[in-house]
Amino acid sequence: MNPDPDQKKNVSLLSSGIQGLDDILRGGFTINRFYLVEGVPGSGKTTLAFQFLMEGVRRGEPVIYITLSETEDELRGIAASHGWSLEGITIRELVPPESLLQPDEQYTMFHPSEVELSETTKTILTTVDEIKPTRVVFDSLSEFRLLAGSALRYRRQILALKQFFSSRKTSVMLLDDMTHDGADQQVQSIAHGIVRLEQLNPEYGAERRRLSIVKYRGVSFRGGYHDYVIRRGGLEVYPRLVASEHKMPAITEKLPSGIAELDLLIGGGIERGTSTLIVGAAGSGKSTLAAQFVAAAAARGQNAAMFLFDESIHTLLTRSAALGMDLRKPIQAGRVKVQQVDPAELSPGEFVHVIRRSVEEDHAAVLVIDSLNGYLNAMPEERFLIAQLHELLTFLGQSSVATILIGAHRGLVGGPMVAPVDASYLADSVVLLRYFESKGDVRQAISVVKKRGGAHERTIREFRMEGGAVKVGQPLREFHGVLTGVPSLDPDTVKFGMNKNL
Repeated sequence: MNPDPDQKKNVSLLSSGIQGLDDILRGGFTINRFYLVEGVPGSGKTTLAFQFLMEGVRRGEPVIYITLSETEDELRGIAASHGWSLEGITIRELVPPESLLQPDEQYTMFHPSEVELSETTKTILTTVDEIKPTRVVFDSLSEFRLLAGSALRYRRQILALKQFFSSRKTSVMLLDDMTHDGADQQVQSIAHGIVRLEQLNPEYGAERRRLSIVKYRGVSFRGGYHDYVIRRGGLEVYPRLVASEHKMPAITEKLPSGIAELDLLIGGGIERGTSTLIVGAAGSGKSTLAAQFVAAAAARGQNAAMFLFDESIHTLLTRSAALGMDLRKPIQAGRVKVQQVDPAELSPGEFVHVIRRSVEEDHAAVLVIDSLNGYLNAMPEERFLIAQLHELLTFLGQSSVATILIGAHRGLVGGPMVAPVDASYLADSVVLLRYFESKGDVRQAISVVKKRGGAHERTIREFRMEGGAVKVGQPLREFHGVLTGVPSLDPDTVKFGMNKNL
């Protein structure tokens, strides 16, 4: 559904206690309604429910946790693992007592559901009338469904509870562990809103979790899947990035690299609000070139951020220092932030959240993603990477960030250079680094093959990393076929002695 900023202005909302979830819900849960939270065991339903209740306690509200499956001791153990105190939360344990296992306690004339459901319902109603809570959690519907015995009785009991709590101005969260076959359409049709938690288990790496809002009556919530993680302290939810919601005043500025020949080649520098893709074979200088722009930005007093998938921070700093780029000082000063990303552990949604924080809180002018190959490994399928990357680049462009993407080609010298993911059509500029062979030496060339909305040199220059510096030479006019990797000398330029310094 499309976002409506004027929606629910005059409607009171209950915070879920989770900032990201409130953002997805456009502020929180509507008060005095029935909500269903469904997910497989281990997806975080109980944790979410506790955060919902603790937010109520923080606001001075009376709240109840009614458990039909786990004991109070187990629940307090879960809370302790997150470092929480359950002070202010009333826990009512309706787990069948151990005495029911005795033969004398078995029902003979009545079916167990006829007795146990009535007793359970009576206990619930008595507890609610006694405490008068504003928030109630039921854990879980599986036991309630079994106690009802039939679908008709189950639905009538849920409807009766809904009417009971509605008359007492109580917001209710029902937890369903989805251990039955199929979705619980009985409760889904009755619930005012449905939050679904999913747990995915990739073939390699940590489990991935995501949530979606299946239903929320009268609210234009943020649709789609949203990544979340469970850490000590509770659920952290990362709303799906929608670039159109983050439009900011544009800043027009060219950011030079500090190398005169390189800036001539690229048309004066990279522009804020644009993306630049640097592609080339392994070891051709892609990361070094990106670090040069970061170091130049820091020297001008601007902030920058680097996200490394393939290289350690120590290696980056050591290599950069050897080429005259001391990134340690701006890192210590807080101008440059470098984060190493493990694609097996970090979900795509969390990665986008970290980037947003670099832009919105740290005000980064230059942002480097090194590399797209590592980023691809964090995604289940390539088509999702392209869609998310497009949204991310749009957001960064609207935030006036100069984004540098690194893409590694397969192969070294000669032959076709192929990238595992083609993002060249998404980037505003494309810088190509290429090895070529000349007189028994392996040399490197740099060229700009694409730049939207700006002039740039169409020459091919030599690129070197030597003598403690990054150097860009004069145009390679004495060669034909440099970009093939195996060039040939141009007799005319050799005859007239052009580029003797090379």
